Amino acid sequence: MRKTILATLALGFIATSAYAMNTMVGGAEMFPEKNIVENASNSKDHTTLVAAVKAAGLVETLQGKGPFTVFAPVNAAFDALPAGTVDTLLKPESKDQLTKILTCHVVPAAAFAADVQKMVADDGGMHKIKTVGGCELTASVKDGKVMISDENGNASTVTIADVKQSNGVIHVIDKVLLPKS
Repeated sequence: MRKTILATLALGFIATSAYAMNTMVGGAEMFPEKNIVENASNSKDHTTLVAAVKAAGLVETLQGKGPFTVFAPVNAAFDALPAGTVDTLLKPESKDQLTKILTCHVVPAAAFAADVQKMVADDGGMHKIKTVGGCELTASVKDGKVMISDENGNASTVTIADVKQSNGVIHVIDKVLLPKS
């Protein structure tokens, strides 16, 4: 009987530990068996990004097999853009521009932070990354954190790395990456 109780407690602890190991983003647990869109839709910090993905018609793509790495800007990153920018981008007539911006946040491979840090080290401190949208981002490492710079030299910090998805990985960032202006 005592062994049964201990075994039950041990299994309960293991199950609870496994459950607690999922990354929290925007107050929501991210489940590695869910895809990028499913998880991002649950994050209160990514409502603008999810609305933009829907407006651009990219939901089906980002629910696809992948693998993808998505640098996912938080709502505050969109809020930091000039006044009216997000409202304008969400209009149907801005779909092409919005699609270009969003696909500049997507890499057609699963690249975890350790992979990116190794590529940066191997390349002498900076590593160029080609995106699905044709943009060239630059990865670097500062104070142990991965930094991603857009084609205009604007640097974003990865604030939450390695959010595993069924079709890739999300890295939460604090700025919107923009194509060359």
